[in-house]
Amino acid sequence: MSTHEQAGSAGWSPLQWVGAVLAWLWVGIPFGYGLYELLLKIPALFG
Repeated sequence: MSTHEQAGSAGWSPLQWVGAVLAWLWVGIPFGYGLYELLLKIPALFG
């Protein structure tokens, strides 16, 4: 492993953390909402 790779794996900058959190929210919120809506529709399949 080179010294650059070792330094890069030491940690993330605050800007990278903000980007990672925003990316997870960008995916997670619509996914969670879709899952919630799906769970609401399951009783209609059997009712």
